[in-house]
Amino acid sequence: MYLQAGAGEDSSQTLVLGVTLPWKSWSWPVGGGLVRGHWDLYAGAWSGRDLAQDRFHTAVIGAGPSLRWRGRQGASPWFLEVGTGLMVSHKHFYASDERMATRWNFASHLGLGMNWGPRQEHELSLRLQHASNAGVKEPNPGVNFLLLRYAHAF
Repeated sequence: MYLQAGAGEDSSQTLVLGVTLPWKSWSWPVGGGLVRGHWDLYAGAWSGRDLAQDRFHTAVIGAGPSLRWRGRQGASPWFLEVGTGLMVSHKHFYASDERMATRWNFASHLGLGMNWGPRQEHELSLRLQHASNAGVKEPNPGVNFLLLRYAHAF
């Protein structure tokens, strides 16, 4: 389970609660490390400014796959992560003085993090996330967030 918060362009903000579901039997050795995958499921809120510069909020839900690489054959507490997925917002989001044309968007991320604790149950990561509709419909200004995530494994 995780809590993720961040800030983005044009005073946008996000707060999300989510879970990760590991792919139990899948791993791939790469460059002295190990890649494992998981599903990322989340719900939360985005906040931004509309065309009148008034603050607005919208609920978001999303899901997608992520791949995580750990060095030392997977034993390192440090990891790199990349992922993508689909998300939907309750209202259209405004970014760069434009309303995003779709409520359904893609959300991709790149992250760096580490685990600690007796069972490596604590996790902290810094992530860059981009959300847009990938050019499906114009306008497609997209929005970028810098995110901090804390997760705890139960």
